[in-house]
Amino acid sequence: MENSKKSFVFAFAEFLRKKDIEYSVKRYGIDALGAMAQGLFASLLIGTIISTLGDQAGIKLLVDIGGFAKSATGPAMAISIGYALKCPPLVLFSLIAVGGAANTLGGAGGPLAVFVVTVITSELGKAVSKETKIDIIVTPLITIAAGVLLSMAFAPAIGRAAFSVGAAIMWATDLQPFFMGILVSVIVGAALTLPISSAAICAALGLTGLAGGAALAGCCAQMVGFAVMSFGENKWGGLFAQGLGTSMLQMGNIVKNPRIWIPPTIVSAVAGPVATSVFGLRMNGPAVASGMGTCGLVGPIGVYTGWLSDINSGAKAAVTASDWFALVAVCILIPAVLTPLLALPFRRAGWIGKGDLNLIS
Repeated sequence: MENSKKSFVFAFAEFLRKKDIEYSVKRYGIDALGAMAQGLFASLLIGTIISTLGDQAGIKLLVDIGGFAKSATGPAMAISIGYALKCPPLVLFSLIAVGGAANTLGGAGGPLAVFVVTVITSELGKAVSKETKIDIIVTPLITIAAGVLLSMAFAPAIGRAAFSVGAAIMWATDLQPFFMGILVSVIVGAALTLPISSAAICAALGLTGLAGGAALAGCCAQMVGFAVMSFGENKWGGLFAQGLGTSMLQMGNIVKNPRIWIPPTIVSAVAGPVATSVFGLRMNGPAVASGMGTCGLVGPIGVYTGWLSDINSGAKAAVTASDWFALVAVCILIPAVLTPLLALPFRRAGWIGKGDLNLIS
């Protein structure tokens, strides 16, 4: 009896290995979540930017293009997740329907519903892939049927749960903008630098409003802070790579010397409450933009699209000079000035040494 159990466990482990089904934090929490953010960027976010350009320029064609891009949000996320999970082609293409169903039924918390349902469906699809002689029928049939049924059963509840958590964070930030500004800014900023997706987290929770502004501040503090603090080592290439790309490039250096992460994290704790309590900066654009920082200037563009939406709804009269100053101060000036200043005593004390921030080494 004991030998049969061991044989079954060994056979099952071998089956999972053959199907490349790996239950790990890296596979789901880093690879899949990060890929989902790219799917969001390639649909909802870029569609919003294109539509905004069309609105401002009065070009209906751009508005339509942006609308079509945004309508593909669910499928784009699902395919991105499936790609990260190394799904075979038939499984990957079948996820288009699954993503559409999960995102629609998930409502305001659609991104989280898509993530959960797609991860489960992808692994199920991989398990049945190429196990029969009529794979072209069986694999898409099981993948789509299982994914849609899971969406119908669980996506609404997952969406409501995600929305409730996001709403609680936003409510707490409105109630206590100073302390929650610190908390949200530091956590989301750290997530951006870590090999996980701050954009996907913000999208999954629907993080907008003051909380979205705090999240944006934290992300910008990390990106712009590292870019300026390491300018001596990385020059202009590093400035643009980190300031318009991602501070995740410093992750290897952080592992070697965690102290280099302290200055931009302190600035996150400063910029967050400045955004919420001093300027009242709100991210009323797409929630995913709250976790993008200055990456491709997506975060600031998200704030701008939120302003336009507020103007159209009558909640805001016009975009003022003080609005622009607040945005530039939070996203660029505060991290660009404070981070290198805070780094000076660290350098003098030897906590940050020569080459510790070098992206080439």
